[in-house]
Amino acid sequence: MSIEQELDIANRDRILAVLDEMYGTEKEGFPHEADWQLLCAIMLSAQSTDKQVEAVLPSLYERFPTLSDMAAASEGEIEAAIRSIGLCRVKARNMKACCGTIQSEHDGKVPKNLEELIKLPGVGRKTATLFLADAYGIPGVTVDTHVFRISHRLGWAQGNTPAKVEQELMAFLPKEHWNRINFQLIYLGRSICTARRAKCGECPLRDWCAGKI
Repeated sequence: MSIEQELDIANRDRILAVLDEMYGTEKEGFPHEADWQLLCAIMLSAQSTDKQVEAVLPSLYERFPTLSDMAAASEGEIEAAIRSIGLCRVKARNMKACCGTIQSEHDGKVPKNLEELIKLPGVGRKTATLFLADAYGIPGVTVDTHVFRISHRLGWAQGNTPAKVEQELMAFLPKEHWNRINFQLIYLGRSICTARRAKCGECPLRDWCAGKI
């Protein structure tokens, strides 16, 4: 291992330690009693905050308490229950179709592997990876806009697509950090390392990020 590689790993470990201290190592998932409810909650969270999603979940679960209820509901009924969520019409359509597919093709059970999950209507790689992490603790790196941006700023990745950055991070980060790096960098990206104007003077990672922004 070269000196440069040793320095990269040492800096990586320092950064990960700071992130663990700032944001913790565990993120409480969305409230749910059944796996399909968790999957729907994660689908709702796209381009919405966790707070917005958590506000609609109690009434959503009360109105559609079973997978069959969600699959049988009209798109309009579901949309009305999630109207405060961004992209509610598209999400209502996807949730209905997704629950219908789980019911008809998977015996009412959400698949436990990435390949089958991403075949479900409205479930992309990000949603599937988050679901597997939250539901079963299966390690995976989820790359959203914050993770993509900050990974480049730190010099952890150079890929020009989320899929490429995902592979780079999986190769670079210890496996035990895969699941938590997503929410840690999201929190950092929302408050400090923002897209429009990073608050570098406030950033606890600035010593390892100089020249990368």
